[in-house]
Amino acid sequence: MANTPQSKKRARQAERRTDINKARRSRIRTFIRKVEETIATGDYQASVDALKAAQPELARGVSKGVVHKNTASRKISRLSARVKALQA
Repeated sequence: MANTPQSKKRARQAERRTDINKARRSRIRTFIRKVEETIATGDYQASVDALKAAQPELARGVSKGVVHKNTASRKISRLSARVKALQA
């Protein structure tokens, strides 16, 4: 339990940041899921559009510290490979 005024404030801030980060992470997952759903339908153009929408969202997650840089790169790379496979 926080005792000093500063530690009480830090606890309040951590609680707020947790909610914000949770929302951000959920938003990223939603964008990734949309890409995977369009890949499942086999629609190449829709998959490309969904991927283009998901990439900045993942990059934003990296800049905000919600997702690690390598994790975002890996996800983008694997999704790109799956979208590219649809073209053939």
